[in-house]
Amino acid sequence: MMRQNNNAASDESWIDGIIDKLLSARNKKPGTPVDISVQDATTLCNQAREVLLSQPMLLELGAPIKICGDIHGQYTDLLRLFEYGGVSPEAEFFFF
Repeated sequence: MMRQNNNAASDESWIDGIIDKLLSARNKKPGTPVDISVQDATTLCNQAREVLLSQPMLLELGAPIKICGDIHGQYTDLLRLFEYGGVSPEAEFFFF
């Protein structure tokens, strides 16, 4: 699923593909690996960093929102939260 070019539509399509691939582990045994390339993981981390750095220090959040504590990197816990609470854009989460 290597990223091909840099326009907004292809970026959105690429990210949707990565999300679909990550969510494919939803109904599998916990600890089942999800295979993504190093390049895709690096690109995803870099794009997430850009988004986080562009956010203000004080967030004004609208209701309704689900507030979640630290999941300690447990991917299966994250999937369970999405299963019970829904996924974006239908559901909004705040992780601290």
